[in-house]
Amino acid sequence: MKIGPYINFPGNCKEAVMFYTEIFKTDEPTIMTFGEMPEDPSFPMPDGIRDLVANAQMNIGGNMIMFSDVPPGMPFIKGNNITLIITHEDVEEIKRLFGLLSKGGTVEMLLQETFWSKAYGSLTDKFGIGWQMSAE
Repeated sequence: MKIGPYINFPGNCKEAVMFYTEIFKTDEPTIMTFGEMPEDPSFPMPDGIRDLVANAQMNIGGNMIMFSDVPPGMPFIKGNNITLIITHEDVEEIKRLFGLLSKGGTVEMLLQETFWSKAYGSLTDKFGIGWQMSAE
């Protein structure tokens, strides 16, 4: 199991990631825009979102840091824009952790299969800490 930070930006994620790449002298980051994601007819992509970053990753000193832009209409609060992401190979462990951390908290996205994960979901625990879970 790995735990690392996930940082959200209000539309300037790519600029921030490239800045950090230069500062920390990392390898080229992996960046995927919303426009590069597979289309889902059930959830049409809003206008103006295609060029925003859906997910970016970089390794800084052996630590995986993930980033994304907040889509229009979703709240962005400067200072509260960092969550923790748990990645694990075992889907059952992800389910267990998600269930326990969500007790008394708020689920933002139910744990479900996505095109990038066998089990992905997000929640805020009863202490106000944001968590994302993803089966590798």
